[in-house]
Amino acid sequence: MEHYKQVGTYHVHETLLDFISARILPEEEARQHFWHGVERILDAFIPRNESLLQERESYERLLQEWYSEHKQTFDLTDYERFLRSIDYIEATVPDFNIDASGVDLEITRQAGPQLVVPLDNARYALNAANARWGSLYDALYGTDVIDEEDGKTKSSGYNPIRGAAVIAYAKQYLDETFPLRTGSHRDAEGYTVRADEPYAIINGRDVPFATDCFIGYVGNPNHPTSLVLVHNGLHAELKFDRNHPIGRTDGAGLTDIELESALSAIVDCEDSVAAVNARDKVHLYKNWLGLMDGTLEATFSKGGRPLTRKLNPDRKYIGKDGREVTLPGRSLLFIRNVGHLMTTDLMLDAEGREVPEGILDGIFTALIASRHLDARQNSRERSIYIVKPKMHGSKEVAFTNDLFNAIEDVLELPRHTLKVGVMDEERRTSLNLKNCIEQVKERIVFINTGFLDRTGDEIHSSLTFGPMRKKGEMKTSEWLDAYERLNVQIGLDTGFHQRGQIGKGMWAMPDRMRDMMREKINHVRSGATTAWVPSPTAATLHALHYHQMDAFGVQREFIGRSFDPTTERGRLLEVPLATRLYTDEEVNEELENNLQGLLGYVVRWVEQGVGCSKVPDIHHVGLMEDRATLRISSQHVANWLYHDVCSRDQVEATLYRMAEVVDAQNAADPHYRPMTPDVDRSIAYQAARDLVFEGDASPNGYTEPILHRRRREFLGQISLEPNLKGGASS
Repeated sequence: MEHYKQVGTYHVHETLLDFISARILPEEEARQHFWHGVERILDAFIPRNESLLQERESYERLLQEWYSEHKQTFDLTDYERFLRSIDYIEATVPDFNIDASGVDLEITRQAGPQLVVPLDNARYALNAANARWGSLYDALYGTDVIDEEDGKTKSSGYNPIRGAAVIAYAKQYLDETFPLRTGSHRDAEGYTVRADEPYAIINGRDVPFATDCFIGYVGNPNHPTSLVLVHNGLHAELKFDRNHPIGRTDGAGLTDIELESALSAIVDCEDSVAAVNARDKVHLYKNWLGLMDGTLEATFSKGGRPLTRKLNPDRKYIGKDGREVTLPGRSLLFIRNVGHLMTTDLMLDAEGREVPEGILDGIFTALIASRHLDARQNSRERSIYIVKPKMHGSKEVAFTNDLFNAIEDVLELPRHTLKVGVMDEERRTSLNLKNCIEQVKERIVFINTGFLDRTGDEIHSSLTFGPMRKKGEMKTSEWLDAYERLNVQIGLDTGFHQRGQIGKGMWAMPDRMRDMMREKINHVRSGATTAWVPSPTAATLHALHYHQMDAFGVQREFIGRSFDPTTERGRLLEVPLATRLYTDEEVNEELENNLQGLLGYVVRWVEQGVGCSKVPDIHHVGLMEDRATLRISSQHVANWLYHDVCSRDQVEATLYRMAEVVDAQNAADPHYRPMTPDVDRSIAYQAARDLVFEGDASPNGYTEPILHRRRREFLGQISLEPNLKGGASS
C-alpha cells in the first residue's frame, strides 16, 4: 500500500516528502514556498508535455501513411518536400552563437573522456566521480592493451615480465608527450626541480624538458615524490618512491603515472537505471545529494576485507614561485534526467494520475544541487549541469528551456544557472539540430551523438517503409556518416569551440581495450572534445588519445571549412533499408544475436533491477548494455516481423533457444531466476516477447513502458512470494 499526503492540489509520496523535509528543506517556510512552486510548475507544464507527446504520435502516423503510399515511387526530393510541409523539417533559424556564461573549464578549455554511470549504484557513482585521475600502470597491466605473449601473462601475483612491458609503454608515452631536450625518459636516473623548471637526471646531468609543461611538484624539489606536467590541457602526475616494489626496480624510482582521465562524468537517472517507483526515484535523489554535499559512501568487500569508498579530495602541489597549485580531484558531474515520455508515482494529480517524470527530475535534481552551490564541491562556476535526452525537435527543447526557467524562479537561482546538454539521438532533433541549439543558446554546454538510440528511432520512424538492413551493416550507412558529421559541424558553426562540449558515443566492449585504443582516437579526429567510456580504466586509456591529438586544434581546422548542409541533410534522410535479400542462415544469425542480447539485458532489468551491466553476447563477449541497445534490438526484430523477413513462429523458437543460452550464461549467479523451461511463468521472458511483438506499437520504439510495467509486476509478485529470487539492485 502506497502512502501519499496532499500538498496543494497534488498528492506527494511520503518517501519523497520525508526526504525533502529531513534532508533538503528542514525549514517550514522554505518547504511551503517550494511546494507552492512545484504546484505552479506542474499546472503550467503538464498540459504542454501531453501536447508534445500527442505531436509525436501525429508525426508517426503521418510518416507511416506517406511511406505506405510511396513505397514503390520513393523520391528523395518529394520525401524532403513532404517532411517540410508538415514541419518535420523546420525552417532553419538565422546564424547565431551559443552564449552560456559561468561554464567550467572542463567543458570550455579541456578535452577528454566522459564516463556515464547509473546513479542507483553508489559505488559506481563514486568510481565515476573519482575517475578524474587514474593509474596508467594499472590500466595497462590489467587490460589487453599489453598482450600476453612471450611470458607477459596476467597471473594472481605480480608478473615482472608483464610489468616491464607496462613500464616500457609508459616511458614511450612520456617521450612522445613530454619529450626531453636530449635523451629519453627510459634512461632517467631521477627528476629534480630547479628554478621553477623540471629536469630529468641522465648520466648525472640535468636534462631539461623540451616543452613548457611544468605545473608543480610534491616534496623536496631536489627529490620530489610527485611531478605534475600538462599537455593539451590534460595533466599527468609522475609518482616517485624508491622504497616501493616498482620504484626499487626503476632507475628514476618511478612507481606510476597518474593521468587526468574522466574530466566529466554523467550520473544517470535514465537509460542505465531501473527506477520504476517512488522509492527507486528517491534512492537516486539521495545518491545525487551525497555527491553534491560530499557525504556519499559505499562499503563493499574486496579481497575478503571491507572497503569504504568516498569522494576524493582535490590535489595540491607546489607550483612556480612556491605558490600552491590546486587541481580538481573529482570529475565534473552532469546529471542525466529522463525524457518527456514517462510518468512517475512520486506525485499524483487531483484525479490520481501519475505526473510526468521528466518534469519532476528537473525540479528535484536542481533543488538538491542548488543547496550546495556555494561550497563549489562540483562546479567552481556555481552551475548545475543537466543532460536532457530523447527530445524530438526544437519545440521539445524549447519546453525544456522554459521548464528550467521556471525551476530557477522557484529556487531563486540566477537565470541560466541550470545548464543543459542536448542529446542528438532522435531523428527530428538531428534534422533540426541548429534550431534545437538556438532554443537553449544561453544555457547549452553539450551536444553529442548516440548511435544506438538514433538507430532505434530511425528503424521505428520508417517501420512500414521496408525491411531494414542488418545491425552490423547500419554502421556503414550514409545517414549515419552524415549524422556524425552534421553534429560536429553544426556545433562548430553555432560557436561550440571552447564554449561547449561536442561528444561522441560509448565504447561498449570494456574487455577489449586494445581495440578501443586503435579505434576510439577517431572520435578526436572527428572534431569531438569528449567521448563516452564504460569504466575508469577505459577513461585513463582514452585520455592518451587527447595527448596524441589536440582536439581543439582539430576543431580549428574544421571551422570555416567548405561544408554543404543541404547535401549532408539529403544523406541524413537516407532510409537504411536492406539492399538485398538475406539468406536463411543470415536471418537466423541476426535473430539469435538480437534476441540473445535482448533477453540477457531484460532478465536483469526486470528481475534484478539492473539497468546497465556487462552482458555476454552470443559469442560470450561482454558488452555494456542499457536501454538504448535494447531499443535497437527490439525494433530491428519488430521491423523484420512486420515485413515477413522472419515469421512469428521463428521468433518464438529463437527466443526460447536464446533463453536457454542466457540461463546457462547466468548459472553461477545466485540471484538469477532461470527463464526456462517454464517461460510462461517468467515475467522477464514475457517482457522480452512484449518488446518484440508489440514493438511496432511502442511510442517511438521506446522500451520504457513495457519494462516499467513488467518490473512493477515482478515486484508485486515478490511481495506475495518473499522467497522468490531477484529484487532490487540497490
